[in-house]
Amino acid sequence: MLLSSLMVIAVQNSVYSVLFLVLSFVSAACLLLLFECEFIALMFIIIYVGAIAVLFLFIVMMLDVKIATINKDSLKYFPVGFVIGSIFLIEIFLIITENFSPNPYEDFSTSNFYVNWYDKTDFFTDIDSIGQIMFTQYVLQFLIAGNILLLATVSVVVLTINTKAKNKKQIIFKQVSRNHTNVLLVD
Repeated sequence: MLLSSLMVIAVQNSVYSVLFLVLSFVSAACLLLLFECEFIALMFIIIYVGAIAVLFLFIVMMLDVKIATINKDSLKYFPVGFVIGSIFLIEIFLIITENFSPNPYEDFSTSNFYVNWYDKTDFFTDIDSIGQIMFTQYVLQFLIAGNILLLATVSVVVLTINTKAKNKKQIIFKQVSRNHTNVLLVD
């Protein structure tokens, strides 16, 4: 996740940057799945990857942004960015060392105590409970919302179709009725 987040900033092509943004959203959703927050992870994928990142990708591809090269003017900001980044990393290190207690079984000073998470997990997940409620008590509202979203998707596709650019017609009578005065001769 850290590498994909870094590549969002480091990549010069904006389309690749949006694709790395999608990768960082998916990896964050995978982390949420590991923490057994299934509903939040799925909403993260649906909202961020399915809507916002795809919207960014369409905007970037429609604008046809040229690839910017690093010039000498952008390198003058490097010392200020380095100072701010190092202050930020020092603050993160101080927060980690203050909030983690030392583990007597490890030599590394910032490792946390071992917790057996397998014994603490529950077997009835959030997705099961929300799905049970949505598909039993609120099934009509769920179907109405799905139809509204389908109608919105179809209407966006219909409104963005450019029918005039696809129709290429020939007027045969105009082509046949030419005379020698309006003909372009190329030597």
